[in-house]
Amino acid sequence: MRTATTVEASRPGALELALEAERLGLDVCWVAEAWGADAPTALGWLAGRTDRMLLGSGVIQVGTRTPVAIAQAARTLADLSGGRFLLGLGASGPQVIEGLHGVPFARPRTRLRETVEVVRLALAGEKVAYAGKTVTIPLPGGEGRPMRLSGPPRSDVPIYLATLSPRMLRLTGEIADGWLGTSFVPEAAAAYLTHLDAGLDAAGRTRADLDVCQGAEVAFAADDDELARMIDDRRPGLAFSLGGMGSATTNFYNAAYSRQGWAEGAGRVRERWQLGDKVGAAALVTDEMVLGTTLLGTEAMVRGRLRVWQDAGVDTVRLYPAGETLDVQVATLGRAIELVRDVGAGAAAM
Repeated sequence: MRTATTVEASRPGALELALEAERLGLDVCWVAEAWGADAPTALGWLAGRTDRMLLGSGVIQVGTRTPVAIAQAARTLADLSGGRFLLGLGASGPQVIEGLHGVPFARPRTRLRETVEVVRLALAGEKVAYAGKTVTIPLPGGEGRPMRLSGPPRSDVPIYLATLSPRMLRLTGEIADGWLGTSFVPEAAAAYLTHLDAGLDAAGRTRADLDVCQGAEVAFAADDDELARMIDDRRPGLAFSLGGMGSATTNFYNAAYSRQGWAEGAGRVRERWQLGDKVGAAALVTDEMVLGTTLLGTEAMVRGRLRVWQDAGVDTVRLYPAGETLDVQVATLGRAIELVRDVGAGAAAM
C-alpha cells in the first residue's frame, strides 16, 4: 500500500505538515478544497518546495470552474511539479455548489463525466469542441470557434474522482484512474467496490487499472482509557457528517454509512441533528461507528486495522494525523507511515 495525506491550506500549519510529510517518505499529498482556501494555489506553492512526492487536488469541485480552466490548472501544476500532479475532481453537494458558488447542482453525474471528457480533450492538445448536456464549447450562435490550449500536450495527468453514491462509483470505475473514497468501513467494502467493479467491467478494465485511495484519521492511544477519550472527542464530528453535511434532503455521507450496514443508527443521528439537538446526536454515535471508519487505537490495533484495509482492496491509505500541534501530527504521521510499510512488506513476503 502507498501512503498519502490530505491537507487544507486554510488551516494553520497545514503546508508545513506537507513539507514534513515528504521528509518522512510520504508518497502522495492531497490538498483539499472545501469552502476555505483553493487547492491549485497551495499546490503551486508545494510544487516549488517539494522534490519527490506526488501532489494532488483533493478535490477541485466541478461547477466552480469551467472544464477548460480546470485543464489549464492541471497542466500548469503538472509542469510546475515536474509531472508529479494528480487531478482529483468531485461533484461536492448542493449546499456548497448552490449555496456558496451560485451554480446549479443539477445533473452532477453528467457534469462530472463531461468535465472529465473535456479536461482530457484539452490536456491532449486537441481543439476543444464539445456538445454535452451540461457543457457546450464553444457557445453556439456566437463568434467563438474551437481552440486548443497553447503549449505542449499533457495527457499523462491521472484523474481521480471523489465519489460515494452507487451511480457515481460506477462512473469512477468507467472513466477514472483512481478513486478518492471516504466514510469507508473495510468490513463492508462491497458497498463501494461492487459498483466500482461494475464500472470497470463496463469499460473493459480491471481493479489493477484503478488506484483505490481511502482516507481515515489516525491516532495512537497508550491504553483503553485514552482510546475511550479519543472516541468521545470524535462523536460530535461524526454526528455533523451524518446529520449536518449537505442539505436537509441530501446527505451523501449518511447514505454511505447506511449502505454499509448502519442505516438505523445513521438515521437516528441525522434525525436528532435536524431537530437542533447536536449534543443528543453526538451521544447516538456509537464506538463501533467511530472505530469502523478511523485508524484509532494502540499500535497493535492500528496495525491490525491496516491489514483489514489492505485485505479489503485499498491500494493507497490516506492518513489524517491527529494532534493539537504540528510536532504531534508529524510524529503520528511518521509512525503511521512506518506501520503501512510494515503491513505492505508483510503481505508481499507471503
